[in-house]
This record gives sequence, C-alpha cells and structure tokens, in this order.
Amino acid sequence: MAQCVQSVQELIPDSFVPCVAALCSDEAERLTRLNHLSFAELLKPFSRLTSEVHMRDPNNQLHIIKNLKIAVSNIITQPPQHGAIRKLLNDVVSGCQPAEGLVANVITAGDYDLNISATTPWFESYRETFLQSMPASDHEFLNHYLACMLVASSGEAEPMEQFSKLSQEQHRIQHNNDYSYPKWFIPNTLKYYVLLHDMSAGDEQRAESIYEEMKQKYGTQGCYLLKINSRTSNRASDEQIPDPWSQYLQKNSVQNQLISRKGLSRSLFSATKKWFSGSKVPEKSINELKNTSGLLYPPEAPELQIRKMADLCFLVQHYDLAYSCYHTAKKDFLNDQAMLYAAGALEMAAVSAFLQPGAPRPYPAHYMDTAIQTYRDVCKNMVLAERCVLLSAEILKSQSKYSEAAALLIRLTSEDSDLRSALLLEQAAHCFINMKSPMVRKYAFHMILAGHRFSKAGQKKHALRCYCQAMQVYKGKGWSLAEDHINFTIGRQSYTLRQLDNAVSAFRHILINESKQSAAQQGAFLREYLYVYKNVSQLSPDGPFPQLPLPYINSSATRVFFGHDRRPADGEKQAATHVSLDQEYDSESSQQWRELEEQVVAVVNKGVIPSSFHPTQYCLNSYSDNSRFPLAVVEEPITVEVAFRNPLKVPLLLTDLSLLWKFQPKDINGKDNEEVRELVTGEPEMIGTEVISEFLINNEESKVARLKLFPHHIGELHILGVVYNLGTIQGSLTMDGIGALPGCHTGKYSLSMSVRGRQDLEIQGPRLNNTKEEKTSITYGPDRRLDPIITEEMPLLEVFFIHFPTELLCGEIRKAYVEFANVSKCPLTGLKVVSKRPEFFTFGGNTAVLTPLSPSASENCSAYKTVVTDSTSVCTALTSSASSVDFGIGIGSQPEVIPVPLPDTVLLPGASVQLPMWLRGPDEEGVHEINFLFYYESVKKQPKIRHRILRHTAVICTSRSLNVKATVCRSNSLEDEEGKGDNMLVFVDVENTNTSEAGVKEFHIVQVSSSSKHWKLQKSVNLSENKDAKLASREKGKFCFKVIRCNEREGATQSSEKYTFADIIFGNEQIISSASPCADFFYRSLSSELKKPQTQLSMHTEKHSVEDAVSLIQKCNKVDLNIVILWKAYVVEDSKQLILEGQHHVILHTIGKEAFSYPQKQEQPEMEPLKFFRPENTTATSRPSLEQLSNLIKTSLHYPETFNHPFHQKSLCLVPVTLLLSNCSKADVDVIVDLRHKTTSPEALEIHGSFTWLGQTQYKLQLKGQEILSLQLKACFVHTGVYNLGTPRVFAKLSDQVTVFETSQQNSMPALIIINNV
Repeated sequence: MAQCVQSVQELIPDSFVPCVAALCSDEAERLTRLNHLSFAELLKPFSRLTSEVHMRDPNNQLHIIKNLKIAVSNIITQPPQHGAIRKLLNDVVSGCQPAEGLVANVITAGDYDLNISATTPWFESYRETFLQSMPASDHEFLNHYLACMLVASSGEAEPMEQFSKLSQEQHRIQHNNDYSYPKWFIPNTLKYYVLLHDMSAGDEQRAESIYEEMKQKYGTQGCYLLKINSRTSNRASDEQIPDPWSQYLQKNSVQNQLISRKGLSRSLFSATKKWFSGSKVPEKSINELKNTSGLLYPPEAPELQIRKMADLCFLVQHYDLAYSCYHTAKKDFLNDQAMLYAAGALEMAAVSAFLQPGAPRPYPAHYMDTAIQTYRDVCKNMVLAERCVLLSAEILKSQSKYSEAAALLIRLTSEDSDLRSALLLEQAAHCFINMKSPMVRKYAFHMILAGHRFSKAGQKKHALRCYCQAMQVYKGKGWSLAEDHINFTIGRQSYTLRQLDNAVSAFRHILINESKQSAAQQGAFLREYLYVYKNVSQLSPDGPFPQLPLPYINSSATRVFFGHDRRPADGEKQAATHVSLDQEYDSESSQQWRELEEQVVAVVNKGVIPSSFHPTQYCLNSYSDNSRFPLAVVEEPITVEVAFRNPLKVPLLLTDLSLLWKFQPKDINGKDNEEVRELVTGEPEMIGTEVISEFLINNEESKVARLKLFPHHIGELHILGVVYNLGTIQGSLTMDGIGALPGCHTGKYSLSMSVRGRQDLEIQGPRLNNTKEEKTSITYGPDRRLDPIITEEMPLLEVFFIHFPTELLCGEIRKAYVEFANVSKCPLTGLKVVSKRPEFFTFGGNTAVLTPLSPSASENCSAYKTVVTDSTSVCTALTSSASSVDFGIGIGSQPEVIPVPLPDTVLLPGASVQLPMWLRGPDEEGVHEINFLFYYESVKKQPKIRHRILRHTAVICTSRSLNVKATVCRSNSLEDEEGKGDNMLVFVDVENTNTSEAGVKEFHIVQVSSSSKHWKLQKSVNLSENKDAKLASREKGKFCFKVIRCNEREGATQSSEKYTFADIIFGNEQIISSASPCADFFYRSLSSELKKPQTQLSMHTEKHSVEDAVSLIQKCNKVDLNIVILWKAYVVEDSKQLILEGQHHVILHTIGKEAFSYPQKQEQPEMEPLKFFRPENTTATSRPSLEQLSNLIKTSLHYPETFNHPFHQKSLCLVPVTLLLSNCSKADVDVIVDLRHKTTSPEALEIHGSFTWLGQTQYKLQLKGQEILSLQLKACFVHTGVYNLGTPRVFAKLSDQVTVFETSQQNSMPALIIINNV
C-alpha cells in the first residue's frame, strides 16, 4: 500500500471514538448558523484532547488515555441512505487529486526507473469518510451514542423550559418504538446541558444567572456555559483575529468532563458493573431465532453485554481488556452460530490484539480472514467486509507483509462497487511495488485494472493517472498490445477531461508503433484519433499545421528528379530513356555514365577535366552525392518522390496531397530581392505546386507519391515536407487481404473523416569519416537534395529514335533515324554523343554522300552505298581508298566521342532535325545494353551550368549469324602478273551458325573486301565451281584470295592514315566499302582492336642493335591486313521475305596465325605444378622464334613437273633446277645454301627415290632488302621415279649482326618431280 500520513497505531484509535449526540433548540441552532456552522461543526476543531485522561478499569487499575478524540454529531433520526453515502465517497475521491508539480518518487527495479506517487491522499480521504459514515448496527456498539448534549440559547425566553423540552425529546427519540435510529449505548443516556451565549449580541448577566439556575437544577457536573462571539461583516479585512473558539470554552470543557475520572469511571463503568452484576437474565429462547446470519439477541443478553463492555474498552483505548472481552464474546457467538456477531467479535479481537501495548501476542490475521469471509459470503455485508479489509491491510502493511495485504485487497474487488474496487486495486499495486523485491509488472497490471475501475466509476482523472503510471512499465518493452490498450485508454480519458494535446499524443503512439492489433481494432484506433485530432485542430484553425503520425515516411528514401517526364513511345518513334524515377539505382551503371561524361568533357576542354566539373545528377537519392546544392532550371519541373508506408491493416486515404516549401527569390545577379516566403499553395507565380487530390495507401502497403513543383523564378528553394488530409474510408475493412473498397470503381472514395496536417522530410546526411575528429565522434555531413538552387534558362534537348531495332543478327547493319529536338527557349550547340561501344553505331563519315533521309522497307533500300557492276569484274578486285580521319578515327582522336553533324552546328529553340544512324549488331550473341550520352551546351554561356547531358540506353538482343575465320600465308609463287614477288594468300572460312530462330533461310556472301595501308586483295582463287556463295544453316564455305602489296602511289607511308580498300564482288552490285557505313564500322572495329592490350616485346636486351635485329625479323612475320565479309540474309517473317544485310571483320596481324571475326573465349589454363628456379642471367637476349626466322627468306624451286630421259642411251639424267631466294625483310641478309643434305628417314626413301645435286655444294650469298636472287642448279638421277627436290638447306642471318641467328628454311610442301624413261 501507499504511504499514509497516519500510522496504523494512530489511524485505528482515530477511527473508533466515543460518539456524543447534540440536540439543539431552534434558537441555539440559529445562533451557530450565524457563523455558518452547526453546533457539532462548531466543536469539531476541539474534539481531540491535548491532555492525558486517567481512568480506572473494573479492577481499579489506573489507565491512561492519550490523544482521546470525541465525535459530536447532531441527532439524525433516519439512518443514512446507501446512495447518499456512495455519492459522498465518490465526491471525496474526485475532490482529492495529486498536487500539481508534485515530485514523484523514483523507484528503480531491475531495468525499470519508475516515477511513482508515494502517497495516495484520495484513498486516505475515502477511508476516513467511509469509517465515519458507517451506520450504527445492532451487533456492535462502537458508533452508538454514549451521551447527549442538550443545547439552548441564552437568548431564549424560557431557557430552563427549553432544556426540559429537549430532555423529553431525547428520551422520546431513544425509547419510542417509532425511532429505530440512532442507536444508544445505554438505556439511561448521560445528558449534558449547554447554555450557548453570544457575547456580541446577548446579555451576559442574564446568561450567568440562567447558568446558575441550571447548576441548581441539573448539578454542577452536567452544566456548561459556552460563550461565542459571532462576527459581523463590517470588520476590517486585515484585522488579526485569534482562534474564534478556544478562548471562550470553559476550562471544564465538554470533552474533558465527558471522559474525566469522575464522569466516565463513575457513570459509565458503574453502569457497566451494574449490567454485569445485576439480576440474572432469563434463559433466552435462542433456538427459535437461530439462523446463520440473522440471529437476534435481546438487548439484555449477556453475550451482548460482554460485547458492549469490549466496545467501551476499545473506545477508551483499553485494548487488553477489550481483547479479553471480544475473545469471550467470540466463543459465545460461534457456539450460537450467530455469524454476524461472531464476525464482528473476530474483527475487533484481531485489531485489539494488534493494538495491545507491548504486543503480547502476534496479530491473528486468520481472525480477520474469517471475519471478512463471514461478512462477505454469509452475511452478504460488503460494507463491514470492506472495513475489515481496510483495517487488516493497514496492519499487514505496518508489518511489511505486502504480499498478504495485496491478496486481501484484491479479494474484496467485486462488481458491486467500482470505486471501492479501483481504490483497493490501486493499493494492491502499491503493495507489489513496495515489496523488498518489487514486482513491477504486477504493479503495472493492477494499476491498469484500477484505472479501468476508476473509469467505470466516473473517476476519469484517477483513471488517467493510473494508466499513465502503468505505461511506464509497458512502454518500449515489447508489450505492444498492452501498450496499445493503455495508450487508447489514456487518449480517451484525456479527451474526456479535455486534455486534448495529451489525447492526440496518446493516439499518435498507438498509430506509430508496429501494431499487432486486428484490422477492426486498428480502424477503431484511427477513427478515434481522427475525431480527437479534429477537435484539437478546431481550437486553433489558423495555427500552423500539426505533425501527423501516418503514414510512415522513409525520409532517406526520398528521391528528387529534375526535369520533364519521358515522353511515351509514339509508333516507331521512341524517346531516349534518359533518367527517370522508374529506374533502379545501379552503382556500376552510375559509374559508367560518370566516366562517359568525364570523357566528353575532357575532349571539349582539350583533354583536361576542369576542377569545377561535377557529374550531372538528374536524380538524387540516398546513393548520390548530395553534399552540394543541386541545380534546377527555371520552368523545368522538380519531382519529389516520397516513400510512404501504411503500417496499419486498414487503408489510408490522403487527399489534397502536396509539397510544403520555402522559397528565397533572387534577381539575375543572384541577390535577394524579397524576404523569405513560406508558401504552401499560394503565389503560384513563384513556384507552382502540384496537388494530388486522392492518394490511397492500402493496408500494410508501401507506396511512393511523386509530387511536382514548377519553379517560375530563380532563387533558392527549400522543400520542407508534405501537407495533406489524413483520412480513412468508410467500411474499409478488407477481406482475405484484398481491399474491397466501396467506390473504387469510380475513383472516388467515401471518406469517413479526415484531418489536415503535415509531415516534415528530414534527411540525415552521410556519416563523416575523413578526419581524426570525425572518426572518433559521430558526425554527419549535409544532405541537400531538397534544397535546389533555381538557375536561369538552359536549352533542353529531346532525342527520338525512329525505326530503332531491338533485335539484330550479329554483324547485321540496320539504318535508323535519330530526331534531335530543342524543346526550350534557348538555342543549343556543341552536340556530341559518347559511348563505350562506338563500333555499334555511326552517323556516317565526314565526306560520305548520305543516303536518302526517308525511312523505307529494307527490301528496297540498302543501308550501303552500292554501284551496279558488270559480270566481267567478278572475282577481280575493285580498289578505292579512304582516310580514317574522315571517319573520326585519327591519331590521338577519341573514337568514343562523336560529334553529331547538326546543320550549322546549332539547334534553334523549337527546331528539330532528323539524322540517319547506322547500327551494327555486336559480334557476341545475347542481350546488350549500350549507353549513349548526348552532350550539349547553351549558345549563351551560363556561369552555373556549363553543359547538359541526355542519356539513352539501347537494349539490343543479337542472335548468331556467321562465324568468319581467316589465315594469311605466303604464296609459293615468287612472281605475280606484274612481275613482283611479294604476294600472299588469304584463306577465309565462313560458317553459318544461325539456328533459324530468327527465321533466316540462308546467307549469301555478296562481297569480300580488304582494307589495309599496304596490302590489297587482287583476285579470288575459286576453290570450287560453286560461284554462288550461299550458306544454309550450319553450312561452311571456304574462300581463297590472292593478296598483293599496294604500289607506292596506292600505298602510303606508315604515318599516313590512308587505307586502300579492295572489293571482290560475288553478285552484280558493288558495295563501296570505303564509304559509309561499311568503312565506319570497319574503322570502329579497328579502333576497338587497337585498344586491346598488345603483347609487348621484352626490353631487357644487351644492345639496341640486337633489338633492331629482332624487330626487323619480327616485321617479316607481321601483316596489317583487314578483311570485311559483306553478306545478305533472307528472312521469312509473317509469310513475307525480308533481306537483312551485314558485315563481319577479321583483322589479320600475323602470317600463319588464325584470326576470327568473333571474340574467342579464353580457356582457363590447367593447374600446373609450381616450378622453382634461379634465373642465371636476368638480361637474357631476346631471340626471334623459329617461325619468325623461317619467314626471313622465302625459297622457291622452279623445275619441270615431269622429265623424260632415255636411260638406255644415257645412264645419267641431268635436270636443270632454278632456286629462287626472296628476302622478305628490309635489311641485308646473309644466306648460306647447303646442297649436301641427304634424306635419312627410310619412309622418305621408300616414297621418294634418292638423287644427287651436281656442281657446287654450298653457296654464300648476300641479299639486299626485299631482293630476289636465282641460283641455277643441276639434279642428277640414275633411274626413273618420283623425287622430292626440296632438299637444299638454307641458313640466314642479318648482315650487320655479330650474333648469328641461323635456322634451316622449311618449305611448306615437297617439290616433286617425275622422271620417265623414253
């Protein structure tokens, strides 16, 4: 229980005091009423004696009474009504509230720190009033009148006669059967005569004379003169007046006389002796009256006399004697089964035992338990049971038996009295918290129960207080349902008490916690909140918008987009994807765009990125760099995406949803021209604000709202938050998780109730972690995504793609169109496009004659520039030349950055232009995302925004078409038609790898072209008779072409960018390979090939001369020949034949090494054991490979294929053979030809016969750079057969080298000769 002002030893004697009746004449009552008091109230401040009272008990032992209190009350002949007592108790409790600003006790229990009121004055007031207002009953005498004061006024006409009348009246009230109330202690009640004299109005002498007359008639001990001094209203208000009663009371006061030794011991105790020692009471016929609770004893029954004696002893604090009498009476009553009497005796026996001085015996709590059970269950008297509980609980509390006290208090809670139950439950809760080991959760639970009962009893303030106390325990501990219940009740009680802010706060807590309530309960919570909130907002309709708790806003997920929404596709016209809020953030993609922008900015700024450069950010989110104020352009919308989440199981409807902002206008020079204005929807000439009329968020749904602002003036904008009406929908409960909402089909929802408020967007910046101070503390940087600076007008480019394919064959060429439109009021210039995949597209070369601009079907219009040829030119190369500079590929150029050829390089406001764009399907099959970044500037330079960009991501799905493999090798013939010996053969293998998924019937190879600075195709060496180069699915074709070196006028120096193109046509139409788009894609593939890392030669050489030698030898092996295969594919689609066309490139670097048109997959090398070695010479000389050395000198034998010789005439056959030696390098080469070589392998001998070279067996020669030398040899045969003449060994070294690199020259094929006999 809570702490009390009085201890239990003070409480009980003050609650059970001798009762004295007061019977006043009308005049005496009138006199006291002048002071607004009754006579009883007049005496009340003086009802406690300040001096000790001595008395003798029946054994003549002296007994001292301390602090005796007398209860004086006016006689009331009707027992108090139960309803009146209940109302009185209710008023007492409601009138006693915790003092404002009262400092609560802080109790720490476990991990709880609770602020708890240590005292409960309302409970003490209730208890005091309850005990005082208990009606007198027949089974006990504690509140029966012991004496009666007869009061008359000195102003009466006949005071003595008035005393006689009052005496008779008292006798009539006590002994007449018409009056059963009040109850009197003894038949001959002691009477005291009080003469009331008003000093301010009456005659004092007359009063004294009447007083003397009274004493003569009634005796001096029973008569008193009480002088009072009634106040008048004309006294000065500041006059100091002493206590108005104490100084006029006679020394022999009522209280002193009433309980003096003479009075009480002589009168009361003599009477008591008389009762006990008087005539014997006749045998009572109790058996006739017996029942469990309603047994009635006659007044003279000895059991009652013992009880009366016990009560009298108890009232005068003689607890030893009282206990003895109660104990005796208890036994008699129990024997008679008089349960009401027995319960009363048990109750008082227990209290007397506790109050006995020196505590000779322990408190018999079981007496009280039996008494409570009897009162409640047998006698059905809850009032007496309650008195028992109140007394016993206090006694147990004083003994620190809090658990037993709590159990006792809880036992008496019942449905018959909410107020009693509430008070007892609250005290039980205090018992739990005051235990040695506080039971916090039990405390909270019982405070909740108490709050509930207080609420039912109409005690709203006490109910609210209980719930708030309990909330401390449940808050934030995961008891979500309990927390919701408490908050809901606190909200309701606060609202009832017009504590509207507290009510809103409580309901807000219900809604912002992750609720586990049912949908119906959540709906009730929400409606209650809206109702309360509406009432609050009506109190200050012009005040600022208050913060709303729902829906949740994930502020960090807020995204801001600057610019217009992307236009939807219009037929074949598709807008650039650019940036939109529908795109997910991808860090890799973001980095790619940044690199592209840096690349083009570097090109524009002559290779240097300015220090002031920051990547353009159209969309700001939690991943972007938001440390700087973003720049927005006037007249271009700003879209803010707000992430809402509805945590409830009921839908939320937001209406009139818009952004809340603050704007600082600036003039052109950037100066403030007006004060800061905070505007919601007003003044649209500055910032236009979009309002969403209805925004529905279904139950437990996360949903984003995109809200727009339209800046019409330059300045600084600060987006603060959102403002909206929060409401719910009538009948908005969902079934099976699906929101079946009334009115959904119309788009208009039936709004049950709504309130207007705001939520702020507060975004925390990134954690700083750069300096030591930042690392050791938790500091956050700024996030300025919601604070854009509105700048002056800028040009705005829109790009549309017309006939842009989504599917291509690998290598397929398709012509599309791009439309560039300037939709702003400023001209734009400097338009460029940058892409990581420049080989995918081209706008055509600088010198190209563009094909017609009107798009048309692919059957009728080739993407290539073509010329009709006659049949005589078939298989012979047609040559042309072009410079790579014309196609944007030059020394030091950036092939990825491509200027867009705008007419006059400027696009005026409102103007648009269409340009052709050729596309080539990437060589790898699959899905390709190709990023284009368009860069442009304003003609008028802006200080804040130097350039703008537009992004486009093209998604192309490519399917397999052709695989091309090519090899180049030296031709065995040393001379061509022009007499030059430098020629090669190119073998081209083409395989149709298409699996007919795209409906491709067959591929036609229509042309093979070459492009090189030094070589060109000369003619086709037809390997098969099939002139028509068609390839069906999975078919392979093989082509062989002769390649010759370009002559000096065709060829160019190494530094020149001039390339010679040679076309070999397989149809009747020549595709000009040196023009757009064929050359564009060739050059782009070449530039991407050049970007690949090339194997570098080792630089650790002893001498530069050795390096030079190696490079010269290696150059013999190098070739810069590029082959372009042009094809057409016939596709059947929707029973209609289409012709697709395309080209593949093979770049040949090395003689004898295969090259491919498609990227080769790098096979992972197998795991090899580790080898440990110590290098002996770290500067090892770089040596050319055998293959490279074998190509230094090219040899060729010229001889007749068959030779007829008459062996019968001449036994030796001599055949002349010419050995041609060709120096393939540009350096001088020393050559040794050794003819002494013999075939030693038996297999070779079996196949080819043995022969002998005649004449000189070794030749030492020197060949100048690219010189051809012939040696005349003779071979000698002795019989017929097939012979291999390829036996000479040729050794070579560079003339100016000390280090000799020698190797045998290997012929590619045997030189066979047939010797016949004629």
